[in-house]
Amino acid sequence: MRARGAAFALALWGLVVPLTACRADSPPGVAAPVPSAAPEALPAPERLTVRVVARYPHDREAFTQGLLWHDGKLYESTGLYARSTIRRVDLATGRVEQQAPLPLTVFGEGLALVGDELVQLTWREGRALRWTRSSLALLGESSYEGEGWGLTFDGEHLIQSDGSARLTFRDPKTFAVTATRDVADRGQPAALLNELELVDGALYANLWTTDEIVRIDPATGRVTARIDASPLREELMGQGIADDAVLNGIAWRPETKTFLLTGKLWPKLFEVQLVPTGG
Repeated sequence: MRARGAAFALALWGLVVPLTACRADSPPGVAAPVPSAAPEALPAPERLTVRVVARYPHDREAFTQGLLWHDGKLYESTGLYARSTIRRVDLATGRVEQQAPLPLTVFGEGLALVGDELVQLTWREGRALRWTRSSLALLGESSYEGEGWGLTFDGEHLIQSDGSARLTFRDPKTFAVTATRDVADRGQPAALLNELELVDGALYANLWTTDEIVRIDPATGRVTARIDASPLREELMGQGIADDAVLNGIAWRPETKTFLLTGKLWPKLFEVQLVPTGG
């Protein structure tokens, strides 16, 4: 399936590097984080879990890498070499209404909406593809260095993950780096950041290989909540999903104030609310 050994090793290496040695630049208009109390004195992240409010069919051949909801439709980026696509999906039926294949040598990754254009990352190819939302026609592309994993848009900057504990802020037109931010939970780097979604100023990120989502303050990089989504994969274990069919894909549905969550090769997509653990 997905060979991310190098990225995984780099992320683990990052766990032992002191956070103070990391750069944490601020995007324009966002104040730099101010050194404060010792990490152990910082508040513990809120503990949340998922409450399922609806279930929908999902293409179990889709290696989901990016997911977003806009104007009543799902837009999805799928990965794997020779199988990557960008697609528009009907939520209720799971039917793929329209899709465009990526070149055979390109691995699709995170997806964001900027205006009326979809921006799609690629894993190791350093290509950010730009598509029309209405027709999924390729408009062009931008280049970047390093790996591409998750992507979202805050209205001013594209925010990208690369599997480490670092977020990269980019100019949405040029894709140039404008700032970086290191993410930590009480001083410990939160590595393996993957698919991203921004909701009411808070950033939500899948942690690759886990059933956990973290909520991040993008201005400081502090993890403010940890969300246990393991009940979703546990429900699917009896339906023959593989061990590496991990949680990946976060979309916010503002009209219902719910999240749409799925995973790589999952036969279902879940609509959920976030609730306190034990609640």
